[in-house]
Amino acid sequence: MLKSLFHWKVLVNLVLAAVIFIGLVWLTFRWLELHTNHGKEIPVPNVMNKSVHEAIKTLDDQGLEYKVDSGTFDPKYKPFQVLNMFPKPGSRVKNGRIIEVRVNPRTWGKVTIPDILDRYKGLAFRRLEQVGLKVGDTIFEPSIQRDAVIRMLHNGIAIKPGSQLPRFSTIDLVIGAGPKRNIAIPNLVGLTVAQAKAIVANNLFEIGLVEYDDGKGDDTDIVYYQDPAGGDLRDQGMQVDLWASKKTPAEMTAKISQLNSMYRVKIDTTLPPVRYEEVPVYQEPKFETPDKDPVDQKPVAPAATANTTSGNPVKKSVNSSGTATPKTNPTGEKPAASVPAKSAEKPKAKKVVE
Repeated sequence: MLKSLFHWKVLVNLVLAAVIFIGLVWLTFRWLELHTNHGKEIPVPNVMNKSVHEAIKTLDDQGLEYKVDSGTFDPKYKPFQVLNMFPKPGSRVKNGRIIEVRVNPRTWGKVTIPDILDRYKGLAFRRLEQVGLKVGDTIFEPSIQRDAVIRMLHNGIAIKPGSQLPRFSTIDLVIGAGPKRNIAIPNLVGLTVAQAKAIVANNLFEIGLVEYDDGKGDDTDIVYYQDPAGGDLRDQGMQVDLWASKKTPAEMTAKISQLNSMYRVKIDTTLPPVRYEEVPVYQEPKFETPDKDPVDQKPVAPAATANTTSGNPVKKSVNSSGTATPKTNPTGEKPAASVPAKSAEKPKAKKVVE
């Protein structure tokens, strides 16, 4: 069996197989060299800090492909200036390799303006700062919405919520200064309803009830009555009611008189003014009773009281025991019985007749 392996025919076949294998490998690598341009590398040129137009021209001259991308705007660099690139400058790449170039954009990226209309000014300032916008001038104008944002301006042009502006753009805000007081109501009689609405809005009042005689709601009808009347003083923001008809105010005299009796009530100032007097409030009197001390109070002799009243003094004699005894009246009359003193009566409360 070993002799058959070393037969010359077997050896020839093995040699031919090895030659064919080596030839195929060599052809494969040769083809790869030709297909991939092996050994033909190009150094990446340095285009950093150049403008994007100069960088593109340089890469085209070297036979390199490029891809331009913009990142976040940096105000320290010029617009469209190359900030970074990959592969790095000096690297060796094949012909046709794509070079990624990152440049500084012309300005900040755009942001969407939030809806801050009719919002409090403090909240509006915070919302604008959150999205990266700056607040410029604050312009106050008369409005019934005190401290509320009425309009937004950019370079003097009104802008709406949802519009886009570059980041860090400046926006001017028009803010309501609040309603004024004691403003004269404009006279709207004789005007059309459309004209009256425009005048009321310009004077910062509100349209209230609008009653049409025919009920069709045509704004070309003529106003023949209004409440409050023209010239009355009211605060801005108050409502003005209108009555309109196809007829002129001169033809609506009866209706106007009826409305005057309802809304123009006259007060008779010829009557004397009513005099109001203040009635004093009755307070019940308070009486203080003296405190009686039975120890310090001395008894009064009845005879002494009787004789004192009759004008005869009473003489007292002292007996051997030291006790004072009153002497009898020489006239022989019996001493009058002592009349007990009446207790002090409380005064009756006086009745005040109003």
